[in-house]
Amino acid sequence: QVQLVESGGGLVQAGGSLRLSCAASGSIFSIGFMGWYRQAPGKQRELVAAISNNDRTNYADSVKGRFTISRDNAKNTVYLQMNSLKHEDTAVYYCNMAQRGNVYWGQGTQVTVSS
Repeated sequence: QVQLVESGGGLVQAGGSLRLSCAASGSIFSIGFMGWYRQAPGKQRELVAAISNNDRTNYADSVKGRFTISRDNAKNTVYLQMNSLKHEDTAVYYCNMAQRGNVYWGQGTQVTVSS
């Protein structure tokens, strides 16, 4: 079993910053991709950013230049630094990770950006 626990969400004004963290625990052997997704009310879940186990990154066009994904393999943790937040970034943010053909999801953390 693998558990992912997100933290760092909250309420912030437009233009502000937040840093999300997601720590994996349990049966950790060799984590592959780690990523962040988000789902706004009435919309489908979408990829925000992903990072491979050799630190290659991929970002949604809507967050390029504002968000930065990173990982600490020693801590089995992935981070999402979010700067210059916009109202449209409001969503529940989920982390996920891939290991040995399985994909695991966190429970989600709410990010609300007031305009």
